[in-house]
Amino acid sequence: MSVMDTRAGDGSPELGAAQAALAAEHAAVYGYAVLGGRLTGKRGTEATAAYDGHRARRDALVRTVRDLGGAPVAADAAYALPFAVRDPAAAERFAAVLEDRVAGVYSDLVRAAEGSLRREAAGALREAAVRAARWRGTGVAFPGLPEKAATAQSPGPGGTSGTH
Repeated sequence: MSVMDTRAGDGSPELGAAQAALAAEHAAVYGYAVLGGRLTGKRGTEATAAYDGHRARRDALVRTVRDLGGAPVAADAAYALPFAVRDPAAAERFAAVLEDRVAGVYSDLVRAAEGSLRREAAGALREAAVRAARWRGTGVAFPGLPEKAATAQSPGPGGTSGTH
């Protein structure tokens, strides 16, 4: 289900953003199940912790969507992977992609929500950004806002980066 599908007809930006976050959490749970079998040791433990964290966030979002008057979006039976995940290096890259995607939808939920839901979304955004940085080995300037991160890292006039 696309973000646009989750927002159609509900009339509430907050509910639409919560549905999109729920859909992303469904995909993250699936993704970590895929990559978990390809990681061992410390990285396997990190993948298991992330899987558990995403399951908990997913379950909380199901309750949130219901509290907002919506019917929670269901998980897809399977999700297309952005690239083949055949080895530990690919699994780590995939984990970073998953976390970046989750951060993006939580960024939208932070903008759409108020009060405790906004605080929860900000916490989830922060968690996803930290996990992405751990998987990638480096952070990004604006987690959850790829258009801002690209602008901040692109060379400005005179060939200097936008980050000083």
